[in-house]
Amino acid sequence: MTMRNGTRLAALDLGSNSFRLEIGQYEGGQIERVEYLKETVRQGAGLDENNQLSLDAMERGWACLERFKERLGDFPKDNIRAVGTQTLRQAVNREEFLARGQQILGVPIHVVSGREEARLIYQGASSLLPRSGERRLVVDIGGRSTELILGKNLKAQELESAQMGSVTWSMRYFPKGAFTPEAFRQADVASKAELDDVLAVYGAGNWDVAYGCSGTVAAVSDLLSNAGRATPGLVTREGLEWLVQRMLQARNASALQLDGLKDDRRPVIGGGVSILRALFDLLGIEEMHVSVGALRQGVLHDLLKRQQPTTDIRSQTVNKLMEKFHADEAQATRVERTALALYRQLPQQDAVLQERRERKLRWAARLHEIGKHISYSNYHRHGAYILDNAEAPGFALPELHHLSQLVLGHRGKLHKLDIDWVEGDFSSALLALRLAVIFCHARRNPHITGIGLQPAKAEQSGGKRGFVITTPKKWAAKFPQSHYLLEQEAQAWSKTRIGLKLVAE
Repeated sequence: MTMRNGTRLAALDLGSNSFRLEIGQYEGGQIERVEYLKETVRQGAGLDENNQLSLDAMERGWACLERFKERLGDFPKDNIRAVGTQTLRQAVNREEFLARGQQILGVPIHVVSGREEARLIYQGASSLLPRSGERRLVVDIGGRSTELILGKNLKAQELESAQMGSVTWSMRYFPKGAFTPEAFRQADVASKAELDDVLAVYGAGNWDVAYGCSGTVAAVSDLLSNAGRATPGLVTREGLEWLVQRMLQARNASALQLDGLKDDRRPVIGGGVSILRALFDLLGIEEMHVSVGALRQGVLHDLLKRQQPTTDIRSQTVNKLMEKFHADEAQATRVERTALALYRQLPQQDAVLQERRERKLRWAARLHEIGKHISYSNYHRHGAYILDNAEAPGFALPELHHLSQLVLGHRGKLHKLDIDWVEGDFSSALLALRLAVIFCHARRNPHITGIGLQPAKAEQSGGKRGFVITTPKKWAAKFPQSHYLLEQEAQAWSKTRIGLKLVAE
């Protein structure tokens, strides 16, 4: 579909330190800011040593989402995207938070990988920077992770996410806000250790201009400019050293008196500044410009692209995965077309939702054989493993797992799937994919004229949810192997809570 001028989009960035809501309006190919809300939730401080997210931290997050939900009002769900970052990546009990959070918002919360977060950050930063041939280093120091990106114009070329952030480093090296030379030394050593492996890629000489996004860099820039130590929108090495000395003189965050130091930044200033200084030292940065764009703007632009199949980066990622793992393009296309033909016979209610579900089915069909690159034996399991562990630009972790389960389930027994697939549309897509693989088993265009797929009536399925496949009367005799495979398929589904009946008419 074509995006209309005046359409409003909303991005929620559920960070480790702050939750942010960005509302933009599409106008002439650009997204203009309408409103920006930020709340300091400090959810990352609620992770214990076992990566359990405390109930208190979850409740702070839910309360914030309730307030954001009120602002969103009757916003179209398709125009909202919420993403979770490092804290939710780490939390072993994140599903509890996500379930309640998604219930509040009415839309999924997509937990993104570190590199996907980096890609979105660069997309947001570059969208608000002028076009130029400069090689850019973009840095985002978050609450529990720090993202590094190299790129040119709108294209990110190198992506990295390090598990260090203003919240974690403040808690670990500056407990109770104490500033000491030894604390800064330890934080510096730890930061450089985290970054040691990326020095060759991100060091001086690999970029022309350095940009910093979000909280820490923007806060440091404000402090330096208010003190007359740097021009607005800039962080310098000299200014950064001056700030560290002021922090050491204050000895504690509570005693630090600087014009522009906000209360929500004070508890995490130690960790953020220590990481920033280490980046300056290790990567040879002399000055860093503040970027207006960040993760939330990247999410808005990504949401815009997702609305249109031709610009959806996920389709590009699928094609690259096919190429990387040497998938059979011809067979993938046959299975894709067959699966869609079957799936479209099932009743659908929402045209927009239908198009998006079909897109996911297309991807699964195109990727269903990528595991053969590892081994033919159990290739569906290898394919699922690849998808659950791949760096896949554009995909959130739950989306990738959705695909992995379709790939895992496209053949063999059905009980191996680890999601509740019986309810909702997943079972319809799974069945369409499994049937398509059966019809295309000879690796040539299938004969499916006259083949029907419909939901079963109550009397056909024994009262449980099910499906009916209808074949022409002489079809079984003409295609005995395909008919045999369909009978086996019906048996496989009979062992689930969803029935499958094979009828010749």
